[in-house]
Amino acid sequence: MQATVESTRGRAQGAVGDLTGSVDDIVRGAEKGITARRRSVRAAVEERLPASQEDVRDVRTDLRRIAKRLDAIEERLPAKRAAAKPKKSAAKAKKPAAKAKKPAAKARKPVAKPKRAGGGASR
Repeated sequence: MQATVESTRGRAQGAVGDLTGSVDDIVRGAEKGITARRRSVRAAVEERLPASQEDVRDVRTDLRRIAKRLDAIEERLPAKRAAAKPKKSAAKAKKPAAKAKKPAAKARKPVAKPKRAGGGASR
């Protein structure tokens, strides 16, 4: 009888081990499938997701860097001339020769303004 109990216990433990291995395999397969589906869903909606705090921080950093570069470029540009017009030299004071006239442009019909959506009766 002792041998029968030992034999039954051994087979039960073997069955439990096999069952545990099978369940582990099923779980691993399911995890791989979930991960793959998660990636595909994420890729499909990535552009529609709102910006995260990290995204906003990165954009701000980039904007500051661009502003610094723009300031450096503007500093290297020559200063704007004064608003007053420079005096004409004697050579330029002469009247220029008559220029050839350009043909007159055709008159165009005025373009109608587009109507606002929703009637726009009152605001």
